[in-house]
Amino acid sequence: MKRIKASIIGFGSVGQGVARVLLCKKEELSSMGLDITVVAVVDSKAAVIDQEGVDLAMVLERKGSEGIVGDERITGHDVIRNIEHDLVIETTPTNIDTGGVGLKNMLTAFSKKRHVVTSNKGPLALKYRELAALAERSGCAFRFEATVGGAMPLLSLIRDTLTGNDIISIEGIFNGTCNYILTRMMEEHATYELMLAEAQELGIAEKDPTYDVEGIDAACKLVILANAIFGMNATYKDVHVTGISRITPEALMLAEADNYVIKLIGEVSKNRIQVAPRLVPIDHPLAVGGTLNVASLQTDLAGPVVVVGRGAGSIETASAILSDIISIYKD
Repeated sequence: MKRIKASIIGFGSVGQGVARVLLCKKEELSSMGLDITVVAVVDSKAAVIDQEGVDLAMVLERKGSEGIVGDERITGHDVIRNIEHDLVIETTPTNIDTGGVGLKNMLTAFSKKRHVVTSNKGPLALKYRELAALAERSGCAFRFEATVGGAMPLLSLIRDTLTGNDIISIEGIFNGTCNYILTRMMEEHATYELMLAEAQELGIAEKDPTYDVEGIDAACKLVILANAIFGMNATYKDVHVTGISRITPEALMLAEADNYVIKLIGEVSKNRIQVAPRLVPIDHPLAVGGTLNVASLQTDLAGPVVVVGRGAGSIETASAILSDIISIYKD
């Protein structure tokens, strides 16, 4: 049995999802020969540390009521730097302007020779090449499946199943909030404002939806794909971005009359990174509805390959993180 000591840095929706997944998959992991022991859980207010293993069920219960009860003086960076462990699960909030605390956490983890699995897009959208180079020099694994498609297995599909193929281009829907709003606008012949309000009421859209509806989230994911798959050195500023806030019910109805739908499509190839609303034939593989994400890969050997999945959600994102963890230690 391989014992892996891990920290969960960031205990919001995704971090809590990781804790729940580790609890419910404990037996399956054990059958693979993996004993993942979480020795530290940190949120923005406190840290819980136990080298024998943090009681995740108790921490989850307290988080849902009174908040984490732990040492308020210790930060995630302190844990990464000073607590002996093998793996950092970095799930702090995304900051695309500076990389936020996540960037500092990842750089410190690699300097301490700790593997990193993350759902945090910000550091990768800004400093992917620097992070990847430091991970390689330190002999550390760096996995980030959850940053580009939630539960949709895009990076692992390219890295493992499609090994040997030249990826010519990737296009698809990379934001479930936008897809939900556009789907509902078409179904109800309703305005953007009305369907945005519905999405917010259901918890699909944030109170401030700018990051999603203006295409910023999708653009960050394309930057990660551009750098990780196409070997580019792109940042968010290199993406041509147009959001969905100006799309009208009339435009959707005209598209529907000609058997089209309007979708926010992200596209990346060796010389192009773009996010913009596009007409998509109603029977096209990219014409998925609701909160689904979809990616279509053009390859030189396998031809077109399409993958569909949920692009957000606590447990769905945690599933991608778990898959990354298993890939590190099974390899």
